[in-house]
Amino acid sequence: MTVRAGREFLAIPGPTNMPDEVLRAMHRPSVDIYAEALPKLTASLLADMKKLFSTEGHTYIYIANGHGTWEAALTNVLSRGDKILVLESGRFALGWGAAAERMMVEVEILKGAWNRAVRPEEVEARLKADTKGAIKAILVAQIDTASGVVNDIEAIGKAIKSAKHDALLMVDTVASLGCIPFEMDKWGVDVAMSGSQKGLMTPPGLGFVAANERAREIHKKADLRTAYWDWSAREGKEHYSKYAGTAPVNHLFGLRQALDMIFEEGLENVFTRHRLLAEATRAAVSVWSEGQMLHFNITEPEERSDTVTTVLVSDAEKLTALRKFCNEKCGVVIGRGIGDLQGKAFRIAHMGHVNAPMILGTLGAVDIAMIALDIPHGGCGTEAAIKVLGEKVAA
Repeated sequence: MTVRAGREFLAIPGPTNMPDEVLRAMHRPSVDIYAEALPKLTASLLADMKKLFSTEGHTYIYIANGHGTWEAALTNVLSRGDKILVLESGRFALGWGAAAERMMVEVEILKGAWNRAVRPEEVEARLKADTKGAIKAILVAQIDTASGVVNDIEAIGKAIKSAKHDALLMVDTVASLGCIPFEMDKWGVDVAMSGSQKGLMTPPGLGFVAANERAREIHKKADLRTAYWDWSAREGKEHYSKYAGTAPVNHLFGLRQALDMIFEEGLENVFTRHRLLAEATRAAVSVWSEGQMLHFNITEPEERSDTVTTVLVSDAEKLTALRKFCNEKCGVVIGRGIGDLQGKAFRIAHMGHVNAPMILGTLGAVDIAMIALDIPHGGCGTEAAIKVLGEKVAA
């Protein structure tokens, strides 16, 4: 017997739920790619991506997932034999660094941990020790969806400045852009990249890079540049050059609709919505953790992200049973642990096209599963989440 029917709740941290409006915008026949409408659409998207990144720099759209967009960022500013510093706080900055290593770039990892954020003072100390300026770029993820951490990019930027170091600051915003504040120019970020399938509510397949003038100057001498990723080639006059070939037309219409929805809601309201839903989720996990089997992966409360919460489960069999119950019995898909946390954690996403009923439904399914499976927990997490939202959402 199950209570699974109707629309499945997808609570994984990407690809996230897509609005019906975005799906409808994409559901159209092919268009004339040489007509004037498409260049206007691209120009509007590039301009709005600058608003999301909060930069006066240039933006680029790629037909690529996040891994491809990592490569787009790296190849445009690095040369063979360059050294970079990767700031560990989970899986994804490390993955970005591994991509660089395959391109004959020397990679140094500033050792961190999967249960905490990057320490800016450690970054500053390492850069001060680099007296010869060997490190050319620093790679960090604003939010790592494996660990559930949020890194203080502004503080990291200040640490680089305090160290008086010339390394480029490069930031992965795949799990943060359009969900929490990101101030590229204000925080001293030189290159930022993102993807379409999380906060931007569009199917996987579009990647975005933003670059400031300093990065674009370094780009001119970078010898890892290739035809497809090259910024200079994509700045050509013909619309065709913006995508190094045929434009991803239907994806672009979907992105246009998604951005319209974000700006109609208002960025500050979007950020507030994500924060409140994250606080509700964390209130639930706090109650569950009283049973001593479930715990936050990120130990410091202020370092827990507003887009995904990673929950450790001390019993692997109970963890597997919980995820299976939520899916097969209740129709709720919660994320599994990945990387070092595979088989040790589950993840609840609260990013993109998500609202209070969706989060409360997800938390409710977990509550049901823990009762049904006799998993020790402190009480009803959903009730705690409701209390948070009832107290903090303005009447």
